[in-house]
Amino acid sequence: MSPEPLPPVAPDVLAEAVEQLSARLRKKLDAAIEGCAEHVVRAADGSLDVRFGEDALVTLHPGSSGAVTEAGQAVCTCLLAPRCLHRAAVLGAAPIADAATETGTATETEATPETTAGLPEPTGPVDGPAPVTTEAAPAPSVDTATPLTPAQVRAATALWEAAAEALSAGVTAGGAVVQAELLRAAHTARLAGLPRAEAAALRVVRGLRAARERGRAQRLGDLAGAFRDLLAGAALLASGTAGPGAAGVTRRAYAQGGSLRAYGLCREPVLSATGYGGVSTHLVGPDGSRYTVSDVRPGGLARARGAGSASVALGGAVLDHAGLARGGLRIVGATVSPDGRLGAGRGVNATPLRGVDWSEEPASALFARPVGEAVAAALDDGAREADAPEAALLGCDVEVVGAAGEYLVVRVAGDGPLLRLRPAHPHPELPHAANLRRIAEHPGLALRVLGRPDLDRAATLRPLAVGPVPGEPYTLRLPEEWLGRADLGYDRLQGSHFPRGATGPGPVAPAAVPDPLADAPLWRVRRLLETGVAGGRRAVAEAGRGTDAAALLAPLRRAGLGGAAQLAAALTAEADRRPRDAFGRLTDSSADGYARAWLASAVHLAAAERSLVAASWS
Repeated sequence: MSPEPLPPVAPDVLAEAVEQLSARLRKKLDAAIEGCAEHVVRAADGSLDVRFGEDALVTLHPGSSGAVTEAGQAVCTCLLAPRCLHRAAVLGAAPIADAATETGTATETEATPETTAGLPEPTGPVDGPAPVTTEAAPAPSVDTATPLTPAQVRAATALWEAAAEALSAGVTAGGAVVQAELLRAAHTARLAGLPRAEAAALRVVRGLRAARERGRAQRLGDLAGAFRDLLAGAALLASGTAGPGAAGVTRRAYAQGGSLRAYGLCREPVLSATGYGGVSTHLVGPDGSRYTVSDVRPGGLARARGAGSASVALGGAVLDHAGLARGGLRIVGATVSPDGRLGAGRGVNATPLRGVDWSEEPASALFARPVGEAVAAALDDGAREADAPEAALLGCDVEVVGAAGEYLVVRVAGDGPLLRLRPAHPHPELPHAANLRRIAEHPGLALRVLGRPDLDRAATLRPLAVGPVPGEPYTLRLPEEWLGRADLGYDRLQGSHFPRGATGPGPVAPAAVPDPLADAPLWRVRRLLETGVAGGRRAVAEAGRGTDAAALLAPLRRAGLGGAAQLAAALTAEADRRPRDAFGRLTDSSADGYARAWLASAVHLAAAERSLVAASWS
């Protein structure tokens, strides 16, 4: 019989359990955590038991939200309880709960103006059932009402210190004790009204856990990015000079949007690593405003596949998501969140409208903007907003060149740049990759693509839907009921959808597609930063000694990247700076200077890579 999964645990509950341990027990905590999740048994009353030998039994009693949110919900039978290793180990083996989970917030698919009022906004991967909603019609959702308070500045300072120590330790030494310090600081940030900082800290803790467990879904670069965001946000808040909106928002406010019309663009499956699945349907208004209607609930892959044809729960509309993606809605009493999500509160009424082809307004405006201009705007938006959503949808007409490794290579019409098309979701049970492979068999095919630019890679687009190019003889032949587009996450392209014969070049070698990010020696800086995330301060110090330092800095200087070289040299020097007194004792054990040097190099690298990505689209 497979073990029961452990319930999520509130950050402050875990932090308090670790804080109560003696120094001797803290040293044993990481070893005690290993294997805890393999011995979970559900009792008849719904509680969960984990046994340690014959004398200790830890019992978890999750609350109504399914999470352990109070210290009394975790008990142990040993004599040292509640200050015991067993209880802390079980709590440390459980996933980290988000603020939304702790308070029992409804999932995004159930969120309405009535259900979300006064509740914290879900953020991060655990409540990350959050569907991908990338187009925000109104301005970014930030709190501009009040400036930062002294308590918020103190909480941000504590968070900076905890993050700096975690970065100095790295993955190798970033065990449960280091993570607990971050969780304590995150909880303090939450109480002080800094939801953005709290979410960033939780992302780092989850990244540390995944990296230590060698999780397949965890990339070291992702963890480095999480550290960069956390440190940058905490430094800005702790400085006391941050703007009034830097704290973020604690809930998503749905505003009355009156009456509006919205026309379907496409739908995409949503599948999270935490077991949620569903669909997000993208729409556009007559004035170009973007909206989304999402249905994401627990259920994983099966639900992601089935939700594409599920009914739309919006104001009594009789459409399903497949029909909405190719149709439209007239909504009376519409409620719209700041990021463009349409709510389903009381008083909302919706009636179906005839859909528009991609060649008709307002959808055609998506394909009229030059790709370089659109990507530059998306990069600029992401640079300004620390917790900005993923890049907005981008449309363009392309010609298929062929397959190049894992990519489909296309050229933007009108002698535009070469682009790489990557599956929007790599899961083999979703048809994204299979559809791209089918398209790659037809070099020279004219294609209209709607997707999301990958802002971390050069000239890379993750397509969500494709359609024929009007007036082109060698293009897709889609069924009339598809209204001129195929949703790559749901519709499967067949041979009958393609024209016969082939015109154009054959497959190209990967080397034929330029990649300024791979060609620039900035990868050396990225590797240094990731080395620090993996091995901590000591690993960076080792990388800056002897021949390793020359191999790092010389190529950067030869390429004219003097700023990157200077910051990398300062980072390795600071990592190796360990001043001691006459007795060999450290006189400055703070990780503050090291964290600032690491952050300066990381921010510079992000800006340089952003410039290269923007240039690759022109």
